[in-house]
Amino acid sequence: MSLSELIKQPHTIAESGLDTELLLDLTLKHFFDTGVLNLHQLADKMALTGNVMEGILDLLRKDSRIEVLAAKENSAGVRYQLTDLGRAEAKNAYSRSGYIGRAPITIDHYRQLVEAQSVFNSTVNKEQLQAAFADVVIENHLYDQLGPALHSGRVILVYGPAGSGKTFICKHLARCLGGPIHLPYAISVGREIIQFFDPLVHIPVYKASEKMDYHFENRIDQRLILCARPVAISGGELTMDSLELRYDAVTRINQAPIQLKANNGIYIVDDMGRQRMPPIQLLNRWIVPMEDHVDYLKLGTGQHFPVPFDAILVFSTNLHPLELADEAALRRLGYKIEFTAISKEQFKLIWDNVCRQRSVILEEGVLECVFELYEQTKRPFLPCQPRDLIGIGLDMAAFKNNKGHLSKENIMLAWKTYFIDLKKGE
Repeated sequence: MSLSELIKQPHTIAESGLDTELLLDLTLKHFFDTGVLNLHQLADKMALTGNVMEGILDLLRKDSRIEVLAAKENSAGVRYQLTDLGRAEAKNAYSRSGYIGRAPITIDHYRQLVEAQSVFNSTVNKEQLQAAFADVVIENHLYDQLGPALHSGRVILVYGPAGSGKTFICKHLARCLGGPIHLPYAISVGREIIQFFDPLVHIPVYKASEKMDYHFENRIDQRLILCARPVAISGGELTMDSLELRYDAVTRINQAPIQLKANNGIYIVDDMGRQRMPPIQLLNRWIVPMEDHVDYLKLGTGQHFPVPFDAILVFSTNLHPLELADEAALRRLGYKIEFTAISKEQFKLIWDNVCRQRSVILEEGVLECVFELYEQTKRPFLPCQPRDLIGIGLDMAAFKNNKGHLSKENIMLAWKTYFIDLKKGE
């Protein structure tokens, strides 16, 4: 099925693909939560057309679960509210699921949507990669390594010292995966609803008012939201449990795991080797998804179901790869790319960019002072250091009522604050 068909508005309950009882339960919960609603208000809350909602309201009226109220002056049509029977049914619906929001799309619909927008449909060449990194200082050799890795769709392991730009660079790879994608607010598996949309991972392309116009003009299913390709990141806090479907017994809501939210985008496992579980255990968790592009999740009812794994998976670490796993395990990862220290010239480019972005007023000789400190301490130049040193130096200046000015005195104080004396550590 084409993408245009997959994002088209449903006009009947059957076209929505959803279980009728699920829709009735969700409608009852909206009435219970809000009180009195007219057709327009209810359609907006459910993200379904008036035609679909009229069918649902007819069923609720036949069962005496809602009653019709007269229209108020200046109100849009008749209004509805729950009967005593409807309130009892709504409480029962809440006891089964605490989810209240837009109607979900079915898991089958979601699988087709992911396939139609797959990251593996993207092709990447060097010109596209250079355009994506036009505002980023990056080693030239990384283009020839990251490009083929991204083009292949295989797993990428990036390694190198902390602060060498691994995570920053990998986040920018999403720029090469194509335009924005349509994501659901929620997904249904039978009558179970999974909360999918996450504002920390999914960045809408339109503002609220623009989104309404976009959906109306193009007749887009309002259960979907147009977002930039997701970039999801897990760090040292990652546990095996967080890769599974999570059910909150208090809210009675199922939450999608992080890798599901990353579909059609990039999933970065940062600080690989710093998690509580052994690295090999985490790698083993990804064997099937990496090879088959399918993951398996389990509902609280015990039901297992397949979901697509359609993301560029990136492992980032400041450990040597052989500290994570043996060669046999690492062979499965495909691309292993080392990030190293940068040159003095690249450091200056990043320094100038940060100063321009933050409108820094530089005292003469500040950068020369910084280079002298690097020479004295024999420290390597790393991409994160210009931003961090300038930021701390500006904090010092602001504290002294000289906001925006960067002096040699403050940059030396920033140096002492930022770096640990390696000789004292020894």
